[in-house]
Amino acid sequence: MEVSLAHLCPCQGVQALTMWQKLQLFYQGILRNGDKRTDGWLLVYSPVPISFIFLCYLVIIWVGPKLMEKRQPVNLRPVLIVYNFAMVCLSAYMFYEFTASSWLARYSLLCQPVDYSDSPLATRMARVCWWFYFSKVIELSDTIFFILRKKNSQLTFLHVYHHATMIFNWWAGVKYVAGGQSFLIGLINSLVHVVMYLYYGLAAVGPSVSKYLWWKRYLTSLQLLQFVTVTIHTTYNLFADCGFPDSMNIVVLVYSLSLIALFSNFYYHSYLAKKKTKNT
Repeated sequence: MEVSLAHLCPCQGVQALTMWQKLQLFYQGILRNGDKRTDGWLLVYSPVPISFIFLCYLVIIWVGPKLMEKRQPVNLRPVLIVYNFAMVCLSAYMFYEFTASSWLARYSLLCQPVDYSDSPLATRMARVCWWFYFSKVIELSDTIFFILRKKNSQLTFLHVYHHATMIFNWWAGVKYVAGGQSFLIGLINSLVHVVMYLYYGLAAVGPSVSKYLWWKRYLTSLQLLQFVTVTIHTTYNLFADCGFPDSMNIVVLVYSLSLIALFSNFYYHSYLAKKKTKNT
């Protein structure tokens, strides 16, 4: 007598088993299909470690303000000064590496496939992409500092969304496309972060310096300009005959558009709406 799996297991169980097998195959594909040069680098081979960091980040956002509710804000001025100026140095280093690597490798600004070879310049570009990815993990500290200082008004959807999604976007970038067109995003963002962390570092020094920081609104304009630039650049690449994966271009395009919408909303409510209220 022939006994099938359907006879031994309930129908739903078979379907669940099949789905689990599909998930396993999908996960194995994620691991196998990455850039072999970056597989051995920290937080790259599997999405599990960065997913764990993401979950810890969400738990901190949920639990942190509750733990700090009846406590005094922590004085982090020395830490913030060191942290922000260290991030200025790291961002400046990454900007230099993105610029030098792309220039020496004669990258095209319009269409640049990923060089997966082990050549010195290709490896150099992949390495700075990893540093950029790792910097996004470090930048999760921004949120922790807000919580410890009881600056809960800074824990906006924009802030959490931007920080949480960047780590996944650049995990995928280093895992699959460490170089190519993605270099321009890192180059522009590193330059913007030099200015941004310089502002925060000077602001952390105290009132003697912060009174000269009248250019905060222009920092938001600079951030918007980078997203518009990336959007235009990525849109062009979607229609160009280029070896860079369209799937990654689509992800970047959708993400850039979401940030344009969120940062525009922030700019309007922080500056334009307040100015209208002041004038009425």
